[in-house]
Parts: sequence; structure tokens; C-alpha cells
Amino acid sequence: MIGPASLQRITGAHPRLLDAALATLVGGIGLLPLLFGRWPDGVRPSGADAVAAAAAFLLLLGRRRAPLLVLALTVLGEVTFTVLASYPSRVLKVAALIAVYTVARTVRRRIALITVSATALTLYAVITYATDSAAGPEAGAVLAWTGMFAAVGATVRTWHDYAAAMEERALRAEASKEEEARRRVAEERLRIARELHDVIAHHIALITIQAGVAGHFLRGRPDQAEVALGHIRDAGRTVLDELGPLLHVLRQSGDESTETQPTEPVPGLSRLGELLESLTAAGLSVRQRQAGHPRPLPTAIDLAAYRVVQEGLTNAHKHGATAEAGLLVDYGPDELRIRITNPVDSGPYPAAATGTGHGLTGMRERAHALGGSLHAGADVDGRFRLVVRLPLPPAGPPSDTRTSEWPGTALPATAANGRQG
Repeated sequence: MIGPASLQRITGAHPRLLDAALATLVGGIGLLPLLFGRWPDGVRPSGADAVAAAAAFLLLLGRRRAPLLVLALTVLGEVTFTVLASYPSRVLKVAALIAVYTVARTVRRRIALITVSATALTLYAVITYATDSAAGPEAGAVLAWTGMFAAVGATVRTWHDYAAAMEERALRAEASKEEEARRRVAEERLRIARELHDVIAHHIALITIQAGVAGHFLRGRPDQAEVALGHIRDAGRTVLDELGPLLHVLRQSGDESTETQPTEPVPGLSRLGELLESLTAAGLSVRQRQAGHPRPLPTAIDLAAYRVVQEGLTNAHKHGATAEAGLLVDYGPDELRIRITNPVDSGPYPAAATGTGHGLTGMRERAHALGGSLHAGADVDGRFRLVVRLPLPPAGPPSDTRTSEWPGTALPATAANGRQG
């Protein structure tokens, strides 16, 4: 069974089929009086009516290709028929109204308005000429019918334009949604990679260093080797503890209850002491200074600051010329400044040559993501300086300075050489 939706699909896919059906319908109606011998109002048809029906059929077939030309020829045919037959052609009048609808539906509005107005006046003059009355009902009816067909055409045009605009907007929204989804996936992958690097690299570096210490003391001083193995065990347990919440989040489907998520606090500068203790146990001596007035930090800045200190001191331990480093945490009025220094051998900082290079990249991405900056490089005095600035909410000026030492156990030459891996 063919319903309205099926009919709309057929006519939308085959507009010429609709034109042929409409032209056949109008032409057939024009030929029916010839079969019955009279029009419904009693007027006898003539051969001119057959010509008018054929002309209407042919003109309506091309109404979509040349709507203005079809309308002009239809009106001209109506004028000619009226002058020759002394009465207007009903078929050409219907064809003219259909052409008016087509012009209002497809032609630019200004041109359509001018053309429809000229058509209405012409048809009004034709009816006036045929009836010898300018105020008769037929003259008024032709103006009303012309205006109605033009209004319907303009309404359909507006509806189609609106539907096309909505469809285009939906396509743009879908495209932007897919682009936004791809961007978020890329950002999330980058964030996960950065977190995994920061969580693992620090502790793996400590494990590597302590393994060198344990190997050095294994035969001569087994008690010291046992201590180093204990540090390795603690570092491995810490890696597992920090990886647990991250892996839990990755496994979730997104609709699971948040009550099942781990409640492990996000690392921040409040855990700086634990970090320095682990580095001290690995043999790094850290001279820490704190300037300004410590205050609660936004979670994102607090985590970034902790990861920067963790990665910076780990790099200093791995690549430094000696097992010592300096750390400054400065709480300024509008920014948090972190500076890490350590002695290096002559030449460029060896991280790019001996490591993956992801550490500095990850720290720089963290700083830039929060609107901060990172500067790293070796000075002429033979020290490598890492300076990270992170924006803070407004606060008072620095009020105090604190200095503390985290002396590490000096490593023998054999173990120190293993730090450059």
C-alpha cells in the first residue's frame, strides 16, 4: 500500500514523474469536455480547447526546468485564447496558477514577487475583457487564486529551506561532535601516557639505582644489600599502589557507580616529604628551600607540581654528575615557582641521549595545560636548571623562607655509573 511517505519518496526521487502526472491530469481535464460535448457551465468546447489542453500539457512538463518561461508562455497563451475565442481558457488558467506556484517555489523572492504580480494583473485584465466587468466575481476570484497559489509556493519554499538548514546544522553538529570526541580521546590518551610515565619512571629509576647498590654490597656487606633490596620492594609496592586506581578507571565502562572507585587521594605537595625520603633512601641528597606562604592549591596545580618535582628530581638523580640536587618551591602571590638544579657533566643535558625524552615533554605539557611555563637547560656554571611556573589564585606576598636538607647516602663509583641508564 502506497502511503504519503512512500509517495513523497517517489516524487522526491523522480520529480519528472510528478510533472508528467500533473501535466496529464490537467491536459486530460481539458479534453473531457470534448468527449461530453460541453463544459460544466454549458459552454460548448471548440477545437481551440483541444489546442489549449495540448499546450497546457506540454508547458507543465517543463515547469521545473524553466519556470519563468513556462509562466510567460502560459499567460501569453491565455491572452491569445481569450482574444480569439472571446472567453478565457479554463485549462490554461489552471496551468498558469500551477506555474505561479512553481515560480514562487523556485525563483528568487524578489523576481517571484514581480512576476506573480504581473501575472495576477494580466489574468485580471483577461477576465475583465472577457466579462466586460472589472468588479465581477470572476475578476476578484482570479486575483485571490493567484495570490493563494503564490502563497502556497512561498510557504513550501520556506519549509524546504528550513528543513535543508536544519539538516545542514545537524550534519555540522554531528561532524563537530565526532571531531570533539576524537580530540577528547587524544587528550585522554596523552594524559594517561603522562600519568603512567610519571608514576612508573620515578620508581623504576629508584629500583634501578638500588639494584646497583645491592649488587655492589651483595658479597662484601650483605646487610647493606638487604637494605637496598628492601627499598626495591617498597618502590615496587608503591608502583602497584599508584597504578591500581589508574587501571581501575581505565577498566570502567563509564556507567558504573562512582561508589566503587578507589578513594586514594591525588598526590600533591603535601606528600613531598615522602617523595624526598624515597629519593634519600636511593642516595640522592636534596637541599630543599620553601619560599612564600604555603596554602591549599587547586587539585590540578597541586598534582602537576608534585609530578614536576618527582620527575625533575628523578632526572637529576639519573643524569646528574653527583648525587645531589637543589629544590626550591616558591609560593608567590600569583604563581607557584618550582626550581630544580643539579650538577651535570660538560655538554648538553644527557636526558635526550640516555633516556626516552618523555620526562621533559610531559612536564612541559603539564605546565602549558595549566597556563604555566617550563624552562630547562644547562648554565655556564655546570648546573642544569629546571624552572616551572604555574599560575595560582591571588594571595598575599611571600612571608617566610624555609630550608631543609635531605642528605642521601653516598653511592660508590660502581653504583653511580649505573645511574646514567
